[in-house]
Amino acid sequence: MTNLYNKHAVLACEGWSWSCHAPEFAPLMAGALVIFCCAWWWWSMKFNKINPPLPPGPLGLPIIGNLPFIKPELHRYFSDLSRIYGPVFKLRMGSVLAIVINSPSLAKEVLKVQDAIFANHDVPAAAVVGTFGGINILWRPNDSRCNQLRKLVICEIMSKQSLDACYVLRQREVRRMVKEIHGKVGSSVNIYEQLSATALRVMMSTLWGDDPSQDLIEFRKRLDEIVITFAAPNVSDFFPILAPFDLQGIESKGKEQVSWFYGVFESMIKNRRNIRDDGKEKENISKDFMQQLLELHWRGDEKNSLSINEVKALLLDMMVAGTDTVPTAVEWAMTELLCHRDKMTKLVKELDMVVGNQNTVEDSHIPQLVYLDAVIKETLRLHPVAPLLIPRVPSKTTVIGGFTVPKGCRVFINAWVIQRDPELWDDPLRFHPERFLETDINYRSNNFGFIPFGSGRRICVGFLWQRK
Repeated sequence: MTNLYNKHAVLACEGWSWSCHAPEFAPLMAGALVIFCCAWWWWSMKFNKINPPLPPGPLGLPIIGNLPFIKPELHRYFSDLSRIYGPVFKLRMGSVLAIVINSPSLAKEVLKVQDAIFANHDVPAAAVVGTFGGINILWRPNDSRCNQLRKLVICEIMSKQSLDACYVLRQREVRRMVKEIHGKVGSSVNIYEQLSATALRVMMSTLWGDDPSQDLIEFRKRLDEIVITFAAPNVSDFFPILAPFDLQGIESKGKEQVSWFYGVFESMIKNRRNIRDDGKEKENISKDFMQQLLELHWRGDEKNSLSINEVKALLLDMMVAGTDTVPTAVEWAMTELLCHRDKMTKLVKELDMVVGNQNTVEDSHIPQLVYLDAVIKETLRLHPVAPLLIPRVPSKTTVIGGFTVPKGCRVFINAWVIQRDPELWDDPLRFHPERFLETDINYRSNNFGFIPFGSGRRICVGFLWQRK
């Protein structure tokens, strides 16, 4: 998602140049421009009468709004604008009104006080096509079924018992990575590639156990293709009225790519179903995530079960989210530790004392590794994997910070700025894990100055996984 919004500038600066080379479309474009300008004027007059007013923000152009002026690294661009327009401002991305929140107090208003109003996520057009209409956890609208699904996943799939059941699989893959890195002592190591391959192996073995028929390289390639397709600037997201036409073919391409994964999942599910129906070799069925999801599906109870499409959508959710975020976060942690050797030394001493020099970290060690936990939190504070979280869409018009936030607009929460707020953090740009040893701030606390996983009813369920 972050990549998607970071590439708005590419769309804005390059996506419109075709009109300059097509004079035959000039009359049509002129007519369309007149219509759009009239609509834009009407819309401006309508919202100028709003009381309270809309937040301040930079002026944009008719039709395309602020798209031509947006810079790469959207969270940094929003940070620059917040210094000019304050903690909440607006800008127009095509026909979509965007509201940006840059302060912890206003983030609390959105994520806690008015959480029910802002509980829907902004769903990209390609995601709707690729997830059976948005039935997965990430994109599903906030309704009773969404709450049931989250409860099932958190209580059944992400429970301590379920995560402990996959412990041996995680342990094996991590030990393999450590052995591979140790074998490269004296030579350079691409940390991201090493972690990415390990994260993918961990996720695959956790989701469906050992399956030698699955090609790791092919999975990595397919996942990268999905990320690139979904991150591509899409006219449909800036002008929703054009979404049915799929002008760039991104939705159809995404659907085709996602279908490959669903085909793989269907083959595995069929195999599990056959084993279940035969009543044989039950002892060989691993208690992996796929098996747990299928057991929820086989319950046949509408309230406490999953549809087969929900099972496939959730499997893809975990594949995409779990194989990119972890390597990114660990790479940032290693970068900071290498730049701050005193912190590295302190962490190594803790590991030697708790784990031992010749041993590997086990789940049982984690509660005792308090400085490691502080290093992870400090890394996520300075370098949140999703700097703008997942944009929200208010279900009705409301007021935030004394300004009107219209129903259906796109609301960004700039966690990257909030977690570097000098009013909340001493020397906020300094990598200083010790700050978390002096507080009880955690991922679910009411401190809205630290929200790497979001907050409220749509908090990322992955925060339960990250400790493992």
